Amino acid sequence: MYQVAVLAFDGVFASALTGVVDLFTLTGVTWNRIHGQPLDQQFQVRIVSKDGNPVRCTPSIRMAVDASIDQIDKVDLVVIPTIGAPIEQVLEQQRDVLPWLRRIHSAGADLASNCTGAFLLAEAGLLDNCTATTHWGFSQQFRQRYPQVKLNERELITREGNIFCAGGGTAWRDLTILLVERYCGPDLARELSRAFVIDVRNDLQSVYAGLPAHSYHQDEQVQTVQAWIHEHFRDPTSLGELAEKVHLSPRQLQRRFTNTLGEPPLQYLQRVRIEAARKMLERGTNNLTQLAELVGYQDVSSFSRLFKRHTGLSPSHYRQRFARTGSLTD
Repeated sequence: MYQVAVLAFDGVFASALTGVVDLFTLTGVTWNRIHGQPLDQQFQVRIVSKDGNPVRCTPSIRMAVDASIDQIDKVDLVVIPTIGAPIEQVLEQQRDVLPWLRRIHSAGADLASNCTGAFLLAEAGLLDNCTATTHWGFSQQFRQRYPQVKLNERELITREGNIFCAGGGTAWRDLTILLVERYCGPDLARELSRAFVIDVRNDLQSVYAGLPAHSYHQDEQVQTVQAWIHEHFRDPTSLGELAEKVHLSPRQLQRRFTNTLGEPPLQYLQRVRIEAARKMLERGTNNLTQLAELVGYQDVSSFSRLFKRHTGLSPSHYRQRFARTGSLTD
């Protein structure tokens, strides 16, 4: 059987930990039971912590573990579930885990993180110059802390060599199905998803993403431009006009904004407009021309292309999926 270690720590999100354990442990088991076939378990899964002691999951669930990390010298896969507690606090508490992650990866193990678990991989230096994803709501914090990582929070799952990252929420299900396919082939992966009624959509995470609620920076001029964009996103503007508001040259604002937030100001403006359009679609707005104008676009076709580029869905498909009633018309 393939050997899997799932890392547990104080503040780990309970369902992301136990869900991964369930899916791997029951690969070749649940489907076979349903169909009266001999059981064919594929994975031996152990929950490990830095010292072998039980951990306190979020929310307030005490979890026993099978081993300490020092007892795990060689496995096929290490999974890092979601950090559910304050991220910086968990990173500080898990300093002793980082050398083990580097060592176990050097020994040939695959590594996989879900959601904010990617912070631990990045903290260990294992994502330097690699493409990765994390929960879209923490992307700004991630990018500020790890500028050397090629973060792509639009993606639900990324792979760089034998390191896999999944985005937010229940993306651990898609990640686990993908890894089962990697080790056991598409037939077993398909049986597992059907047995657990998991619809593997291969969506972009950007379908669900919004703008982060907080700005993890202290650049007052960038904050001023951000605030203006959020209040006046419907109004036409240019890079030069934004720069004038904070007495910078366009080049200076472009550099400062990109260094601080990971994207230039006009791209940020686009995201604010698209986020406003999302909310209107979710509330039931059903006229595409009116919607485009309300978020600052006169050309409906250009707006539709931008919306799909940012979210992975056309406005009509987005509304069909996330709104309750009505239809989108031109």
